[in-house]
Amino acid sequence: MPDFISLKIESNIAVTMRDGVTLYADIYRPDSDGPFPTILQRTPYDKSTSMTNTMLDPIRAAKAGFAVVIQDTRGRHMSNGEFYAFRDDINDGYDTVEWAAAQAWSTGRVGMYGASYVGATQWLAAISRPPHLVTIAPTVTASNYHDGWTYQGGAFELGFNMSWTLLQLTLANFKNVSGVQNVPRERRGKLIRDVDNMTEGFEFLPTKDYPGLDSGLAKYYYDWLAHPDFDDYWQALCIEDRHSEIDVPALHFGGWYDIFLGGTIRNYLGMTKSGGSETAKAGQKLVIGPWAHAARASFMSGSRYSGIMADPAAIDVDGIHLRWFDHWLKDEHNGITEEAPVRIFVMGDDAWREEQEWPLARAVETKYYLHSGGKANSKNGDGSLATETPQAEPADVFLYNPADPVPTTGGALCCNPHFAANGAYDQSQVEDRQDVLVYSSPPLENDVEVTGPVTVSLWAATSTRDTDFTAKLVDVCEEGCARNLTDGIIRARYRESMSNPTLLEPGKAYRYDIDLWATSNVFKTGHRIRVEISSSNFPRFDRNTNTGNIIAADTELKPALQTVFHDQQQASYISLQIVPR
Repeated sequence: MPDFISLKIESNIAVTMRDGVTLYADIYRPDSDGPFPTILQRTPYDKSTSMTNTMLDPIRAAKAGFAVVIQDTRGRHMSNGEFYAFRDDINDGYDTVEWAAAQAWSTGRVGMYGASYVGATQWLAAISRPPHLVTIAPTVTASNYHDGWTYQGGAFELGFNMSWTLLQLTLANFKNVSGVQNVPRERRGKLIRDVDNMTEGFEFLPTKDYPGLDSGLAKYYYDWLAHPDFDDYWQALCIEDRHSEIDVPALHFGGWYDIFLGGTIRNYLGMTKSGGSETAKAGQKLVIGPWAHAARASFMSGSRYSGIMADPAAIDVDGIHLRWFDHWLKDEHNGITEEAPVRIFVMGDDAWREEQEWPLARAVETKYYLHSGGKANSKNGDGSLATETPQAEPADVFLYNPADPVPTTGGALCCNPHFAANGAYDQSQVEDRQDVLVYSSPPLENDVEVTGPVTVSLWAATSTRDTDFTAKLVDVCEEGCARNLTDGIIRARYRESMSNPTLLEPGKAYRYDIDLWATSNVFKTGHRIRVEISSSNFPRFDRNTNTGNIIAADTELKPALQTVFHDQQQASYISLQIVPR
């Protein structure tokens, strides 16, 4: 199409769902007869704001010959009905795709795009298999709305869930929510105070009775807390269990510090293996940058500068989207499907690299074992990390007190830069604590690249019937700064199953497998590889009260004496994928 074309923008176009509820959309398209292939975004974040441009500018897309439809999801901003997270996006997604395909300006071929919850609206529509949905382009989104969105390793993702629900879902949509729930307008002032005093909310017990979102402002938040197990409530919405029902190619974008990184990778792998058609299996592409959540235009992740090439604009993320849609919606043979299916940003080298698969076939799984003389407490202790297996070594012991939890310092968080700052930060203050076990390698004699999945296998015992264990991978520079790369948690009762929790026998050693998802980082010569082990990372995750009771209903905080083993019979280690260089 010519560089200078006239556009037609239509606002608040009514789209009626199968149950009679009306949703509203804005449409951007060339001002000509068309028809045009259509790309759809269904967003809870207000179709008229700049957030709708996340990962693709609708003006640029319309100039490229697409009709772009951006719709407020049910109960959000201009659209009618009641918003309840995830619940209605399967049917509403189907209905909207088919409506768009039937319009006179549409060729009948529809793609979808967008980030975070807007990625969820794509996957939820895709499992309903609307006939005219051809492809999707989900960015920084999950594969399972229980593990990897609301919970992780069985622990409630408190910092994210509360900050997101208070601000982006409730306060930003207060007029609509309050009207549907008949909430007095005066409640908005209290909501603002709750946002500004979120630390008090994090500490409120019991968590199920937190008053900041009651009176119908966010019914789903309390339902999340009422369903800590992976039960029928979550299974009905689980994407990764239904990859075989999804028959569309997908362009996946993720970030090494993104809160949904694990789900982004699982969606890519699951669709490649089990997608609903050969076209779907072969039509998967994965791009992972050094980004934290919603890093639309940034070369910073927390306090770390990754270089100009880390900016999404440096690789023209919009252009990648348009080439993807040109191929799948316009049948253009532009070579995008012949390119390497995986593109990753390697931190440390701070450069992009193309790969043929994930995980990398040439990577060598290497176990780095925890070692100490029994005093690995803090970075000043005697903990070490080495590929040699442990022999007869004393265990490390620390006291986890949920009344004084280890504070969160960066990592995979969202959605408040003050109360839930995400990305890479110096962990030195965290590592001064006696309830953080620190294990470090000697200074490296050569660069060591770690690219791939990261897991910790931990042998541990506790004095209580339930507790948590956390793990964090850290890059320690020559000057002593300690930059977090990725972390994880396991709630002990979920060590065997997320659906069927079982409590512990106090004092008995169990093996805990902690999923730290993945990273790509070159530990430079002179740096050290470090692992932190503890029992809390608050408020990123809610505190385990250690009582064995239902945590969301508990007000008692019970200290737990934790013992971490690393001997010949019970070797604890971190598994890293080492890439030959």
